[in-house]
Amino acid sequence: MTITAEKKQELIEKFAQTKGDTGSPEVQVAILTERIVNLTEHFKGHHKDNHSRRGLLTMVNKRRSLLDYLRKKDADRYSRLIKDLGLRK
Repeated sequence: MTITAEKKQELIEKFAQTKGDTGSPEVQVAILTERIVNLTEHFKGHHKDNHSRRGLLTMVNKRRSLLDYLRKKDADRYSRLIKDLGLRK
């Protein structure tokens, strides 16, 4: 359900705007997307796990908020990010 440190570091390197950047919306959205994908896989075998489902909904809402912020701030970065991550819209 959690992502490994190596995978997280790989996402940071791929989506960082500058060296050592971990706070940009792109990095945060990429990490949240990876966690959401992992939790979605978890629910295929554990469909009654409602406590984790609540956490999933929180993560999805946080990602949506970050994406809305990025779209409002810089539409090019937004479109590049959703294309790279394979998200809808």
